[in-house]
Amino acid sequence: MDFKVDKVLDCKGLACPMPIVKTKKTIEQMKAGQVLEMQATDKGSVADIQGWAKTTGHEYLGTETEGDVFKHYLRKAGPQAANDPSTYPQTISNALLLQKLEAREAIIVVDVRESDEYADGHIPGAKAIPYGELEGRWGELNPDQEIMVVCRTGNRSDLACSFLAEKGFSKLKNVLPGMSGWNGPVETGK
Repeated sequence: MDFKVDKVLDCKGLACPMPIVKTKKTIEQMKAGQVLEMQATDKGSVADIQGWAKTTGHEYLGTETEGDVFKHYLRKAGPQAANDPSTYPQTISNALLLQKLEAREAIIVVDVRESDEYADGHIPGAKAIPYGELEGRWGELNPDQEIMVVCRTGNRSDLACSFLAEKGFSKLKNVLPGMSGWNGPVETGK
């Protein structure tokens, strides 16, 4: 990649949402136009950093992979860019989602975590559409159906809800706190 890196941020070993939290804090201290290299080992960071950059106005320059380390490059936007992405306002707690599932309500659960995260344990019947694939696969979803979007902590699913809302979906809820706090039944495998 043809640019000078002004700051390197080590987020190796951290899981969502920490790479984005640390990236936000670090980029706030940089000058407009400077480039940040954020290093992460979380596979979900690839989609997370792209979505975060898009919602904040910072320029995503790309990602390089060295072994199991993802090196993400961002150029800090000028002062006109938003400092924080807006969060999707419609949410549902894990407990309320479990009640809906137990009552067999006509809902669909969409899991936007990476494939290996989904395979390690997901809500029974959840449809796997990793956030990084959502732009190409959102047509698989019915905008007239009530959709609950889940990830590990609620951050990636927040971005997914915002994206789907832009596509005309209105019956969406972001599941909080997501799989990190899920106490209901879990299936493994794909």
